[in-house]
Amino acid sequence: MKRTADPRTNGLLAMLPEDVYARWRPDLEYVAMPLGHVVSESGCGLQHVFFPTTSIVSLLGVTEDGAAAEIAVVGHEGVVGISLFMGGGTTPSRAVVQSAGQGFRFHGDLLMAEFNRGGPAMHLLLRYTQALITQMAQTAVCNRHHRLDQQLCRWLLLSLDRLPGLNLVMTQELIANMLGVRREGVTEAALKLQRQGLIRYARGHIEVLDREGLESLSCECYGVVKREYDRLLPNLVAT
Repeated sequence: MKRTADPRTNGLLAMLPEDVYARWRPDLEYVAMPLGHVVSESGCGLQHVFFPTTSIVSLLGVTEDGAAAEIAVVGHEGVVGISLFMGGGTTPSRAVVQSAGQGFRFHGDLLMAEFNRGGPAMHLLLRYTQALITQMAQTAVCNRHHRLDQQLCRWLLLSLDRLPGLNLVMTQELIANMLGVRREGVTEAALKLQRQGLIRYARGHIEVLDREGLESLSCECYGVVKREYDRLLPNLVAT
């Protein structure tokens, strides 16, 4: 995998003022983020935050018996570990790499020192947190009220927004785990999208053939989330 050495391929880092970024840059540590890697575990204290560049991280709600479902996704637009600077220290969710790639990590003590300055970095992180909360809330609504094929469209579109290109490497089992549904349901929904000419799915690879078609078939939840990100982070840099 080609190494992406520029931290500013992460949108939040790209939006930092130059003087803030100059302070951060020496301590931004490149990290590989392989598929399935647990970035943070439920209930455990956080020492670092992570800024993905070419990877996607799923935030999972986890039940006592080990079942899990995705509540949000974070890619090159965001940061993993908001509980650290929001004062919670720990979170009941688990963060797992959903799509392999790269990123940068930053020590929590350094982030908190910057956050406590009360300057532009704090305001940027708070705006991002509001956008992430919107995604979590809309995911809950979508999973309760909308058809599985609509949920799959929303999930594919959110994932595409956080990756370069129109290709995803996702098994049906992984998608089912993310959506908290049976694998058979994902198979049926994926075949429906394929018959409509929206995607091509084979051996864990999903190629989006008609993004506009996916957007038209998706419920309103994708649009709600995207508009909030665009409103709160209007200068977010896409990769």
